[in-house]
Amino acid sequence: MPVRGIPGQAALILILVALLVFVTGCVGAGQSGGIPDSGADTAGYRTVVDSRGVEVQVPKEIDRVVTVSSGLIEEVMFVLGEEEKTVGVGGINIQNVWVYSYPLDDGKFVNGSDGRNVLQVLYPPIKELPLIMGADAAINYETLAGLDPDVVILRVGTGGLTSMENEGVQKTIQTIESLRIPIVVLKGPPCFDDPDIATISDEIRIIGSVFGKEERADKLADYLESQTQVVFERTKDIPDAERPTVLVFGMNAHRAGALGTQGAGSVKGTDTVESYFIEKIVHAKNAYRNTGSPLISAEQLLALDPDAIVLSTSYGYHPPGELYDAMYYKNVGELSAVKNHRVMSLPWTPYYSNRLEYPIDVMVIAKAAYPGRFADIDLGEWLLDFYKNVYGVDDGTAKALRSAQWMDWCVEV
Repeated sequence: MPVRGIPGQAALILILVALLVFVTGCVGAGQSGGIPDSGADTAGYRTVVDSRGVEVQVPKEIDRVVTVSSGLIEEVMFVLGEEEKTVGVGGINIQNVWVYSYPLDDGKFVNGSDGRNVLQVLYPPIKELPLIMGADAAINYETLAGLDPDVVILRVGTGGLTSMENEGVQKTIQTIESLRIPIVVLKGPPCFDDPDIATISDEIRIIGSVFGKEERADKLADYLESQTQVVFERTKDIPDAERPTVLVFGMNAHRAGALGTQGAGSVKGTDTVESYFIEKIVHAKNAYRNTGSPLISAEQLLALDPDAIVLSTSYGYHPPGELYDAMYYKNVGELSAVKNHRVMSLPWTPYYSNRLEYPIDVMVIAKAAYPGRFADIDLGEWLLDFYKNVYGVDDGTAKALRSAQWMDWCVEV
């Protein structure tokens, strides 16, 4: 894709940025980034209020967009029909392809391949776009400036951009603002003390306002919320005493080499969006009652003994069969969830979940928690309908998306 601008421009910009930051300091949090100079004609701009509450002036005609995200921004742009305007991305997980493997007692291995971000299925050219940020969350500002974007859309709470309070995140935002590039900042659920799906809908609507497609963004956000509402309505009247315990578990033993070396796996505490899904939408109980996402030992896992276990992405993808059959998890075989075959897996979402597929997480948790109450929903078919409704794709592409997220296990059971 051609790059506009004269040779050497990017390096010159970086020098000017360094001088600007040194002499004048950082742009304040309450100021707009990338706005036209004072007194300039703003007729060609629209005002977008981002997740910070900052008013950002963006061009009405946008042709070049750089995204910094683990997929949500790019997915929304695809739904809005704006995906071809992406000229650079800031999340390596969008472009990578993964495999998984775990050993059995007989010495054989179960292997999986071709795990991908859904964007690689929906819009293959994204795999070849310039990458402005690596795994260390450090942005290459020379590459960014050379791409000459009309706007940068950045999501905090994803990948290495952990929170708005993080010094590195603030420096990143301030440096891009200093380049006079409009930057629209989104805040993912981890940025909030009480995460919920309303903030994801807010992000979707902000992206819609960037492109002047508010109505389409509203429709998308409303559809996603309607899918979780189905679960909410089915479970809201279940008495507290009858609500099962569910543990969202990130397996770690394959990495540690043996249970107990570095912990059996991580858990999602009561301050996470996963706990919000379990308790506020599915109306079950989070088996882990503390905050945070710590590693726990095999002994702690056995003591929790949840009614159902939902496996999340953690140092790789983990299908249900890994907890049932992998040799390094044999000593937790007495878990109720294992004995009762109530282990399920969330979609493959490297680095960060809570993208447009978050209703899938809710439905998986619901089916694990209440297998009888949701027996009428065939998860494999439900997934195909979900992909088709969200992305407007045909049945074949929907099946490719299901495979890319390693959810075919629900077809095989």
